[in-house]
Amino acid sequence: MMDATQPGGPGIDWRECAFDLTRGIAAYIGNPLVGRLARVIAEHPDANISTAFNHKQVACKMWARDRLLDHCGARLGRVWIVGGWYGVLAAMLFDDARFDIAAIDSIDIDAGVAPVARTLNAPAGNRFTAMTADMYGLDYAGARPDLVINTSCEHIADLPGWLALIPKGTRVLLQSNDYFSEPTHINCVASAAAFEEMAGLTEVRFSGALPLKNYMRFMLIGTV
Repeated sequence: MMDATQPGGPGIDWRECAFDLTRGIAAYIGNPLVGRLARVIAEHPDANISTAFNHKQVACKMWARDRLLDHCGARLGRVWIVGGWYGVLAAMLFDDARFDIAAIDSIDIDAGVAPVARTLNAPAGNRFTAMTADMYGLDYAGARPDLVINTSCEHIADLPGWLALIPKGTRVLLQSNDYFSEPTHINCVASAAAFEEMAGLTEVRFSGALPLKNYMRFMLIGTV
């Protein structure tokens, strides 16, 4: 008997299969986010969406979303997500009816990710913006976002230096990890306590760890 979980044979286009699969799942569960994921697969064949939406990435973002509700409430105002990549976290926040979000700006230094993020977040209309910019060059004081999110602090050489650019009293959600063996992770931390010490937030509303297969993900929610 043929294994139904395996490709059907040589020459099969896995992206076409993934497109059909995600459309089918979206129809079955009635979730528009999954439908938009299918649209990304169809319209942006070169996007590394399989990594951006893998089970570990989704688990970390669901954890962030739930703890954000617990410790910051439902009204988030204007949210800046730096290192926003394909806009998956923005889409997951917009998809969650528990939140009242004025707008989300997903900011990344890679210009190639913005079209994907716009496709994924298209139903949000003008409440979503995909910006191409360096997080160090943003005018945090002038724009005054209500919440700044950075889920890739392991990629920042000087976390305190970056946080110093954000006006005092601004709410932040930060994530890092202890995946020291990954070459692109230049500033991992060994524990949640070490992450707290490095960030030096004025107020910490939440500090915790999420165990994953190869590493621990750490998260802080508080104010600079």
